[in-house]
Amino acid sequence: MPTNYEDRNYWHQRFASETSFEWLASSEQFLELFALYLRPLPKTAKILHLGSGTSDLHNHLRDCGFSNVTNVDYEPLALERGQELERKRFGDVKTTYIVNDATKMDLPDKYRVFIDKSTSDAIACGGHQAVSLLAEAIRRHIEDDGLWLSLSFSPSRYEGVKTLFDVELVSKLPTPKLNPYEPDIYYYAYALRPKP
Repeated sequence: MPTNYEDRNYWHQRFASETSFEWLASSEQFLELFALYLRPLPKTAKILHLGSGTSDLHNHLRDCGFSNVTNVDYEPLALERGQELERKRFGDVKTTYIVNDATKMDLPDKYRVFIDKSTSDAIACGGHQAVSLLAEAIRRHIEDDGLWLSLSFSPSRYEGVKTLFDVELVSKLPTPKLNPYEPDIYYYAYALRPKP
């Protein structure tokens, strides 16, 4: 049976023991893929790390000087792990943590950047409608000149959201091979901009 990534109970059980994990690429690789989009931003830009899980991406954003990072996950244990990672790295917690369902987000602010490191892939396990709900939720909370930066294993993840966002394929990241005879497989980096 495939993993039930859209099931909240799966994540609760996983985060009960998992303290740190990076999906698809390291945080350093993610930031390198999107450097051209992140470098010009003011350090005060509001960034929302969607489905933050047990990634250390928020620590790397803080290292880059971004002071207004919000981590969102619908599993409270994930946010506890994120705070532990931040406290271990810096001795304090300065980024924000909010429990919220990405497909039904109800947030107090709008954000300049949404960062999605394979969260859309997990949500897609709930069907195409789930990805549309995610896109609609982001569109409600993204600034008009905002960006949705996403790393996905799918070459067609955002085909169904083109009425809401302009979708740009930024890069294809080759996955590591165990032997040279394996086929080439890629992860896909996307930059999505809200349509007016």
